Amino acid sequence: MRALLAQDALLRAPGIIDPLAGKLVEANGFSAAYVTGGGISRSLGFPDVGLLSMTEVVDRVRLMAEAVSIPLIVDIDTGFGNALNLMRAIRLFEDAGAAAVHIEDQVTPKKCGHYNGKQIISTEEMTLKIEAALSARNDPDFLIIARTDARAVEGFDAAIKRANAYVEAGAEMIFFEAPTSKDEIRIAAKEIEAPLLINMFGGGKTPSVPIKELEDYGCKVVIFPSHLQRAAVRAMQRALDILKVEELADGEDDTLMVSFPEREELVGLKGHMALEKRYLTIPDPVLP
Repeated sequence: MRALLAQDALLRAPGIIDPLAGKLVEANGFSAAYVTGGGISRSLGFPDVGLLSMTEVVDRVRLMAEAVSIPLIVDIDTGFGNALNLMRAIRLFEDAGAAAVHIEDQVTPKKCGHYNGKQIISTEEMTLKIEAALSARNDPDFLIIARTDARAVEGFDAAIKRANAYVEAGAEMIFFEAPTSKDEIRIAAKEIEAPLLINMFGGGKTPSVPIKELEDYGCKVVIFPSHLQRAAVRAMQRALDILKVEELADGEDDTLMVSFPEREELVGLKGHMALEKRYLTIPDPVLP
């Protein structure tokens, strides 16, 4: 992760919620992926309002880290409680294979950064949480990112001030959530004294900004937390609409779904069959 951040280019990290999405991101040539807490919550049928337990998210991350070789930036919300809860979370997520985590300054339970009605903790409490997180990690390369949601609560200038206080406490990158204009992104990238992570998706409080402009502003990481999940939901809706009227349930549309062989290639069936042939006393497997 640190090697990627040392490069000049803006790092793009699509959001994933499971190992299959991680494999797709890696197969499509991305250098990192973003494990979205909101996406995981919605995949379980809940809004992004802090209803997940720490172990639910850790278990997902462990499976994702096992499935891919690219680094994972993981959303751990508020650290699932106070500074001591956060310390345990840091150890668990590091052990699960995350390369970086971001923690936010909302109260517990949190809300999606683009919902209304957020509340935040004091700057002092958040700086102590950052110090606790740093003290809990075992690997110094494990990256601690501080997210501030103060823009929507205290205003832009106060959010910049908070971000720099978090940097002084030891945060190595700042996730500046929900700026409301291009100018705010540009100013944040200039005035925050650490690399900036920015969140890009349609329909939220932040305008869509071209990648080249984000690079020109000096942003270091851009995450796309909801693109894959929202695309998958739309594709599933279309597939279900087709199933309601199709005469043949096995009718396939290659613009709607991947083929059976493509899917099996993605999950490494051929390699698994080779291992079966090498180590198991069974007849030669037949690939689809």
